Amino acid sequence: MDSVAMIPIMLNVEGDPQTYGEAMASRDAAFWKEAINDEMDSILFNNTWVLVDLPQGSKPIGCKWVFKRKNNPTGGSPTFKARLMAKGFRQNKGLHYFDTYAPLSNNTVH
Repeated sequence: MDSVAMIPIMLNVEGDPQTYGEAMASRDAAFWKEAINDEMDSILFNNTWVLVDLPQGSKPIGCKWVFKRKNNPTGGSPTFKARLMAKGFRQNKGLHYFDTYAPLSNNTVH
């Protein structure tokens, strides 16, 4: 009967940040900053929004950063993506918006 030695292996795999603060505190903060800058550049370049004064009595709709690290299947450097998402669940059709579309841009950082 063969004897198999059990050797414990500990991997330190950092998950995707859940908040902006986590992204900026991670060891990959420089990559997340670049992904954020690319997302903001895309939003501004595509005229995704126009800054206007908030009507009296209205509350602004919030937003949240969503971070995703995509590993390269060939073993190369991962791709870092950051998306600024509106908290659309607080919007009312006809009051806050009239048309719908996918609020994403196609930017990646290698």
